[in-house]
Amino acid sequence: MTSPSSVTPLVFVTGGVVSSLGKGIAAASLAAILEARGLTVTMMKLDPYINVDPGTMSPFQHGEVYVTDDGAETDLDLGHYERFINVRLSGRNSITTGKIYEAVIRKERRGDYLGATVQVIPHITDEIKRCIDAATQGFDVGLVEIGGTVGDIESLPFLEAIRQIRTDRGPDKAMFMHLTLVPYIAAAGELKTKPTQHSVKELRSIGIQPDVLLCRSEQPLPDGERRKIASFTNVSEKAVISAVDLDNIHKIPMWLHAQGLDQIVVERLRLDGKAAASADLSEWLAVVDAAEHPIDEVTIAVVGKYVDHKDAYKSVGEALKHGGIRQRTRVNLKWIESQDIERDGAAKALGRVDGILVPGGFGDRGFEGKVLVAQYAREQGIPYFGICYGMQAAVVDVARHLAGLEGANSTENDRQTPHPVIGLITEWRTSSGEVEKRDEKSDLGGTMRLGLQEQRLKPGTKARELYGRGVVGERHRHRYEFNNRYRTQLEDAGLVISAKSMDDLLVEMIELPDHPWFIACQAHPEFLSTPRGGHPLFIGFVRAAREHKVNEGSAGGKLLKEASA
Repeated sequence: MTSPSSVTPLVFVTGGVVSSLGKGIAAASLAAILEARGLTVTMMKLDPYINVDPGTMSPFQHGEVYVTDDGAETDLDLGHYERFINVRLSGRNSITTGKIYEAVIRKERRGDYLGATVQVIPHITDEIKRCIDAATQGFDVGLVEIGGTVGDIESLPFLEAIRQIRTDRGPDKAMFMHLTLVPYIAAAGELKTKPTQHSVKELRSIGIQPDVLLCRSEQPLPDGERRKIASFTNVSEKAVISAVDLDNIHKIPMWLHAQGLDQIVVERLRLDGKAAASADLSEWLAVVDAAEHPIDEVTIAVVGKYVDHKDAYKSVGEALKHGGIRQRTRVNLKWIESQDIERDGAAKALGRVDGILVPGGFGDRGFEGKVLVAQYAREQGIPYFGICYGMQAAVVDVARHLAGLEGANSTENDRQTPHPVIGLITEWRTSSGEVEKRDEKSDLGGTMRLGLQEQRLKPGTKARELYGRGVVGERHRHRYEFNNRYRTQLEDAGLVISAKSMDDLLVEMIELPDHPWFIACQAHPEFLSTPRGGHPLFIGFVRAAREHKVNEGSAGGKLLKEASA
């Protein structure tokens, strides 16, 4: 067992009353402030669902699957974490009930428990504590978010584990931050504190006394409500923090800092000796200033198959906004269902946009709509950015309409296609040198190319110009690849293969040289975009959309005046 003196101080973030209050954003914002005070910070998410990971879960239920460098398919909150702090996370930072039970059962089968009856306490809780220590060791402070809400039966083992950590290690090594709802009842004209009181009561009934309360509300908490909450919950009044609704999530670090949240954490966890006296939030102030004082705006169509659930494309939407922030451009997103394109045609939906992005996806539903979108963008000279499935749709369009390969398709959608320009790779060598083999019968969770992989960019291409270097690493999550048997035919038809894997076996990026901006990639660059740095492809795409608006006179948005004008 790790000694208390050597463990990383932890902040556990729980939620009550209702889900979707924003625990992930709140936790990431606190982490950003602590990082701005010179501390090394890491974060992790404990999810109560029994799936081993969200890789096989429907985007309509769970939102996007966020992929880390090591190829772990994780909860989308890890995307928030990486966008707010300068740390690259891994599979260790995303733990589920399924992972915990899988590990415990594996140990039991090996006989590691020496014949003992395996139980939730101590075996499950011990495994949870082991995973927390493994993910947070070596940092000045770790933030651990527990998914779900207090009172959910699924979350109880996680809550029991963090209760034990606090008991074992003491208040200077573990503290609890609880996020609750303080609703405004319009008919009464009052903020109601009772839901928060009951949520804390539920938390205390299982042995956890929160040290800090983040009270989510539509308006700032008046002093009277703050004192009332403090007295009923046994929380210091200064530790009752108002988490008000804001129009820009990048303002949250400044809002929480203004209420002294980071100082409470620094004092409680005795980090004074490591933390700077004040937080340098200049980068976040610059991000907010750029977002609030744009000099231009563009409208980008995002054509996908899960647009009814915006979280399915969370990182894509954020990366587009980041691309705009880097050039003081407001990016308005127009979400379009790809099946609507199949029914109504591309011109009707896309006639008044400045750029078109087709993101990733799986399955044949809506794929023909994506092919139509790629064709429309190509023929009309509208900036096109294809990601994963969006690249495959562009390849199919070029094959059918420029190379004359009638019936060309992906074998994912038509196994009898006469021209399988996109197909399932059957063998892939991982970055560690191991050979992975897969076929149509393999488990869905084990048939994808996942994680950060390097690619070599072709000199003279737009992609090479945008990145500014010859070799880049991007994160992948896909099963199907460009079929190498069609490389020559498609290149003869005008397609440029602008990036390949380091062994030259896999096509990574394509572009059309005679088009204003037509680039598609097999990887998911949205996973590496941050508000403070952006991403070269998204910055270039938004810039191209601005140029298209000016050159073509599209109605995506009028030029805004400089703030100083």
